[in-house]
Amino acid sequence: MKEITVEELTTIKNPVIIDIRAPIEFKDGAIPEAINIPLFTDKEREEIGTIYKHEGQAKAKWRAMEIVSPKIPSLLQQIKAAMVNGEELIVYCWRGGMRSKAVVTFLEFAGIYVMRLTGGYKAYRQYILQQIPTMFPETAIVLHGLTGVGKTEVLKKLKAAGYPTLDLEGMAAHRGSIFGTIGLGEGNNQKTFDSLLYKGLQEIQSSTHFVMEAESKRIGKAVQPEELMDKKMRGINFYIHTPLEQRVKQLINEYVIPYQNEPWYHGQIALGIEKIVRRIKDNEMKKMLVQSLENKDYQQMIGILLEHYYDPRYDHATLEYDGKFIDIYADDSDVAAIKVMEEIDKLMVKKNEVFEGQIKAL
Repeated sequence: MKEITVEELTTIKNPVIIDIRAPIEFKDGAIPEAINIPLFTDKEREEIGTIYKHEGQAKAKWRAMEIVSPKIPSLLQQIKAAMVNGEELIVYCWRGGMRSKAVVTFLEFAGIYVMRLTGGYKAYRQYILQQIPTMFPETAIVLHGLTGVGKTEVLKKLKAAGYPTLDLEGMAAHRGSIFGTIGLGEGNNQKTFDSLLYKGLQEIQSSTHFVMEAESKRIGKAVQPEELMDKKMRGINFYIHTPLEQRVKQLINEYVIPYQNEPWYHGQIALGIEKIVRRIKDNEMKKMLVQSLENKDYQQMIGILLEHYYDPRYDHATLEYDGKFIDIYADDSDVAAIKVMEEIDKLMVKKNEVFEGQIKAL
């Protein structure tokens, strides 16, 4: 039985990774891009666990065999179908125990070459938590700007253009506000965030710098590591400015148009407004917000929120950062992205000139 360590796994290009744990385990945290082909359903896993607890290991194993035996042909067929291009096949369970051993044995018997991940998902998680603090490039370039300037759009455009980026909101599946999960589901937990952060850091390992948004330490359910927060606070700061009208338009395109006809949409917006109203002392503003919500006038509602709720809070947060801010004035996120790229290129040229000067001095 061929085994592979987590460190060895990270060196394989485009492996097919099969997670055979129950769906509830997979949902709680998994290796990015792993395919869940569970050996047991959640209910079956619970049943076997109960038998193990009350009747012992032997009876639990016997019951597991009874459950798995009829599934073996289908299980192998699903795994075989996942190997479309004959890539390296890796199977894992929670800690590299009986489940992965059994599946690898079945696959080998069927003539399918496979490797088993030593230590399973538990070893993977321990490994990435040790590695993440050491993987951040030297310099963080931090995008600031009032809500709606399109920082996330700028970040995506930079990534598409080949600039090293970390999309922390994407990793958290949360936009970092009261309305942060609109259209994104429940948001990712810490385990999923950490796995995606590790993957993102792998992609930019050759860079001396990276671009990120000025996120709070907590993004939805996830918390950024201290090392990343330190990089952010000591980074190079860009402040993006766009007109209020454009910011409202940006948020309409991001939060309203894609979802407004969904049956859950208005109710979710109402819950968010309810939380905000509880924090506001201005009764007139409360009335205006509630009225715009009742009328489903989302454009008016967003304008009120920006001017009277989000903007005052955002400017206060920038005082925590070291160093000067480079101002980027643009009519929209497309222009902002171009200007940010130009400024980054200037900074990198200047940095290289300084480095070359130091080398010559030696």
